[in-house]
Amino acid sequence: MKRLILTVAALGLAGSLAACAKKEATTEAAAPPAPAPAAAPTAGSDMAAMPMPADAKMAKGTGTVTAVAAGSVTIDHGPIPEVGWPAMTMGFKASPEVAKSVKVGDRVAFDLKVQGGAGEVTAIRKQ
Repeated sequence: MKRLILTVAALGLAGSLAACAKKEATTEAAAPPAPAPAAAPTAGSDMAAMPMPADAKMAKGTGTVTAVAAGSVTIDHGPIPEVGWPAMTMGFKASPEVAKSVKVGDRVAFDLKVQGGAGEVTAIRKQ
C-alpha cells in the first residue's frame, strides 16, 4: 500500500512539473519580440544601442581629439546628455576649417548638430 501511494504521489508531482514547464514555454513564446536596433553608424562603435533623435538637435560636449582627417574629427568625449549618449570615442563629420583647427591630443569643447544618428562638429575650441 505504501509503495502504491508513493508511486501515485511521484506521478502527480511529475505531471505538475510537466504542466509548469509547458506554461513557462507558452509564456515565453507569447512575449513580444525585442525592438530592432537603430541603424549602426560606424563599425566598432557603441552607438548602435544609443537613442538617436529623428530631428536635428544641437548639443555640446568636451573631450580629447584622437584623430583628425580632412572631413572628420574623432573625439574621446564625456557624456552628451542632450542626445542621451554616454562617454565614448567616436568620429564626427567636420568642415575642413574645423578639422584644421585642432590636432591629436588637444582637449576641446565642441558644438554638435545631431541628425538621424550622425553628429557633425559645427564649432570646436581648445581648452
